[in-house]
Amino acid sequence: MPIVKSLEELRRVRDEARQKRAAKTAEGQIQIIVGMGTPGIAAGARETVKAILDYIEQAGLTGIVVRQTGNIGLDSWEPIVQVQVGAAALVAYGKVTAAVAREIMRRHIQGGQVAAEYVIPR
Repeated sequence: MPIVKSLEELRRVRDEARQKRAAKTAEGQIQIIVGMGTPGIAAGARETVKAILDYIEQAGLTGIVVRQTGNIGLDSWEPIVQVQVGAAALVAYGKVTAAVAREIMRRHIQGGQVAAEYVIPR
């Protein structure tokens, strides 16, 4: 976090934080759930969720709820990201790096096509 040197900078930082928080809690038909248990964090889930939130902000997407949960239970697939669009079936993606997260956002969230090569087999 940069050092805030003026009231204007503090206001800018506050507004940016509010926008990011709104992106996390907005009501919408698209839900993205990121496994943030100990195995997920160790595998890089913090970078994954940051990439998702940054993508939403940069693309100006709305109607997306981003949530964090504990351990999903498939440690060898961490970081895990689950995506549900409307009433469609939940899709679980595994080994989701920041780059893979951006690809999922582009293809699944924006394009409507499941990124099959990253789906955890059932």
